[in-house]
Formats: sequence, structure tokens, C-alpha cells
Amino acid sequence: MAAHQEKKLSEERNRKSTQNGTPTSQVQWGRAWEVDWFSLASVLFLLMFAPLIVYYFIMCCDQYQCSLVDPLVDLLTGNKYLSDIWNKTPRLTYRAAGIYTFWVAFQVVLYLFIPDFCHKFIPGYVGGVQEGAVTPAGVVNKYQINGLQAWIITHVLWFANAYYFHWFSPTIIFDNWIPLLWCANILGYAVSTFAMIKGYFFPTNAADCKFTGNFFYDYMMGIEFNPRIGKWFDFKLFFNGRPGIVAWTLINLSYAAKQQELYGQVTNSMILVNVLQGIYVLDFFWNEAWYLKTIDICHDHFGWYLGWGDCVWLPYLYTLQGLYLVYHPVHLGSASTIGILMLGLIGYYIFRVTNHQKDLFRRTNGNCKIWGKKPEYIECSYMSVDGTKYYSKLLTSGFWGWARHFNYTGDLMGSLAYCLTCGFEHILPYFYIVYMTILLTHRCFRDEHRCFSKYGKDWKRYTAAVPYRLIPGIF
Repeated sequence: MAAHQEKKLSEERNRKSTQNGTPTSQVQWGRAWEVDWFSLASVLFLLMFAPLIVYYFIMCCDQYQCSLVDPLVDLLTGNKYLSDIWNKTPRLTYRAAGIYTFWVAFQVVLYLFIPDFCHKFIPGYVGGVQEGAVTPAGVVNKYQINGLQAWIITHVLWFANAYYFHWFSPTIIFDNWIPLLWCANILGYAVSTFAMIKGYFFPTNAADCKFTGNFFYDYMMGIEFNPRIGKWFDFKLFFNGRPGIVAWTLINLSYAAKQQELYGQVTNSMILVNVLQGIYVLDFFWNEAWYLKTIDICHDHFGWYLGWGDCVWLPYLYTLQGLYLVYHPVHLGSASTIGILMLGLIGYYIFRVTNHQKDLFRRTNGNCKIWGKKPEYIECSYMSVDGTKYYSKLLTSGFWGWARHFNYTGDLMGSLAYCLTCGFEHILPYFYIVYMTILLTHRCFRDEHRCFSKYGKDWKRYTAAVPYRLIPGIF
């Protein structure tokens, strides 16, 4: 029913997008309406190999002291068979299932049933009920922003247990890491499958759905734009921030506790990982209201890419540095410690200030000062799918005059700092910077393709004013 209605809506959009034979600048949100062969091949590759990549990395640490090469050598030389490696892999346990079920349920309770109170007493923090961006169908969703509060409550209870109650060991996450992986996969696939079924049969807003007719692409990239249960449970906001990102800092703390248990101390490299990644996580929740205007919420539909990715890929591969340091404690010299810390902090400064400049510009509609001057910008216009014309401004001052995605440059500097804490003995910890470079570079092109479709000739004016994507003078 919803699929048939959406197909007719798609045909109507195509008719509206051309008037008198001349294409109009009509906004293109989210993923494609039609699937080319390269996109389909990419989707099939990720669906088949992304889960195997996660398993391989975690298995390498568990069985091969984080060496990515030794398992391949064993298999190629016949020293071991795949069955040998699989038989040594810990299975799903009732204990892990109980831990994970409680964890997700607890985050749901914090998300749905405890309205934000932090914004009432923390100066500068924006929480409580906030509006998101306009969807393709012209809907403006409301969100309960309480991620910082959930993070604080969770970590207060974590430390209260570690130092006072002693209900469980602080190493509980590390000790059950692979059994928890199976739990995370179950949730990731379950929520992705449910979201697809929901998009076909009972979408939250049928006009905001996209159907390509290709099962694998729709499953991967999602059908619904903002799937919800009830008024407040928004799939994208919950799974993007909770449970994965709240868990990120807890996972690192569990790694630090395991290092203390094994070696009698926590190394300065582990402390650096906890501090630098902790800053990133806190920044995410402090700016959760701003996050409503980013690509994940504003453009991506909710499918396996977000559902499974947030449940499995993020908590397991974004925390590889801490996991590595449990197996290979690294003691950094003073100069290395200071250098890595400065790289991480400067990267964070660039990331945060760049995003703040855009947010300030948007909130004030350009009536502000950036670097002490009135900002320069490109005026542009676009149309929503219902034919309504909107006007927008593209900032060309501050860091946004240096490069079109300079916030990503800061993000990559921070990512490199995380990896450098692990030294150079193994390549496994450096997967993160390689992945983030590919991800953010791809996101640059993906975002700019969308913006060109949205703004047309106005986007060309903008790229002429700001010619570089990430690195001024180079790229």
C-alpha cells in the first residue's frame, strides 16, 4: 500500500522537476531513487563483508595478540583451518545476553521516560524538546534531547559501582566482549529488518519514504526517513547516539580497568585514548541538538547502514585503540604524549569551532560576526518535493572560507591522534584513521553531489568561492 503510493509520488516528483522541458533546482534528500550498478555492488559488498571485518579484527586480538597477518599466514600454510579459529571463538552466553538486554533497555528508559533537566541548570547547554530540520515532505519533527543527561547518569552509576557498590567488575565489558558482539549483531539485524518491514506496511510518514525496487539497496540504505514508534521514539536519534556512543566511553573505561588488572597500572597511552575519545563523546552529547541538522539526521534514511552500523561497527571498531592497548600496553615518552595530546586537541578545536561557526551563522541568519567580521555568504534557493521554494545561505567566511568541509579535517586530526597512542608495532589500531579518511572523503563527494542537485548553479558559485574540500591549497 505505502509502496504503491510512494511510486506514484515519485512519478509526480519527476513531472514537477521539469517545467516546459527545463529542469528546476529541486532538493534531493537522502539516498537515490534509482540504483546504479556501482552503488548496488558497494551495498552487496558491505552487507557480505562488513560483519566479517568486525569479527576478523576482534578475533585477531582475542587469538593472535592483535596481529592482522598471523591468522592469514596460519590459514595459507595449513597450520590452522577456519574451523579451528571458529571453535576457539567464544559463543553467545546467557550472561552476555542478559547484560546486553539490560543495557539497551536501560538506555531506552533514559531516552523515553526521563525528560531532560540538564538544560535547566547547565549554562549554554541546549536540551529538552527541540525541532529538527524540514523533511522532504515538509514535516518538522520534534525530538527529546537528553543524551548528555543519559551519559551522565550512566557514568555516575558506573563509577558508583566501581568504587562503592561492587555489583559487577569494571572489566565486565572486556570479559564478555565477543559474546556481546553476537548480541549486538542480533539487535542490529533485528532493528534493520523491522525498519524495512515498517517502511512497507506502516511507515511513520509515507511521503518521506523512498523505494528503489531493489531489496538489497533498500535494506542497506533504508526506506523510511524518520521511522518512529509513538511520538518520541525516533530510531535515528536513538541508535545514532544510544546505545553505541554512550557505551563508547564505558568500553574504554573497561579496557583501562582490564589493563590495571593485568599489569597493575594504566598506561599514559590508555589515559590519552580515554581522554581524547571522551572529549569527542561529550562533545557529541553537548551538541546533540545541533546534531539534528547534520547529514545523519537530515539526509540519511534508516536502514542496515545506520541500524547495524550503530549497534556493531561503531562500538567494536571505534574502540580498537583501547582494545589493542590491553594486549600491548604502550608507555609513551613525554614528548610523544604532549605531541599526540596537542594534535588531538587542535583537531578537536578545528572540528568544534568550524561547526560552531556554521551553527551560529544559521541561528542568526547571518546576522553575526565570524572572526570579528560580518560573514560573507552565497545566496541560494531550492524547492521541496511539494513545490515550495526555500531560500538558504552558504557560508564562505571563517574556516568555511578555507575549505568546504574543514570540520572533517579537524575530525581526521583527532582520529590520527587516537591511533598514534598505540605506537607502530601493529597496523590494527590504524584501521580507524584509514576508515575515517575513506568515510569522510566519500561523505564530501556524497554531500556535494546532493548539494549540487539541491542548489544547482548556486552551488557552482559556492565552489568557485571556496575551491578546496578538506585541505586548503591541496584538496
